[in-house]
Amino acid sequence: MEEKMRHLEMIQNVISRMASNSFLLKGWTVTLVVGLLAFANIKEMNADFMFLALVPALFFWVLDGYFIHQERLYVKLYEHVTTLNNNQIDFSLDASQYEEKTGGLVAAFWSNTLKLFYMPTLLVVFAAIVAYR
Repeated sequence: MEEKMRHLEMIQNVISRMASNSFLLKGWTVTLVVGLLAFANIKEMNADFMFLALVPALFFWVLDGYFIHQERLYVKLYEHVTTLNNNQIDFSLDASQYEEKTGGLVAAFWSNTLKLFYMPTLLVVFAAIVAYR
């Protein structure tokens, strides 16, 4: 039973790390987008410079989708390990076998949580560009 608990702890640590990375990306997205928009306003409201705010928002959306995807894979691995007997524990952290069960990277990219964060962020950038053009 102890081996199973250690294996589950290892998987849970990976899941927690992915969730933490996802949270940090959202913080960096807001910081960079707001900073770039503010800097564009200081520079005589240059709308061309505001387009640079799209770069971190889109890049971090893709990267955040990757972390969400990895988190989902490890949740499936965790669920699988909970069903194993002690003699079946191999301490494997290979979660690639659950790829088709999670919907893939594209499904993670278009998940509701990411859309609810990144779409409004992109809308704010586009609204700022339109307002200052």
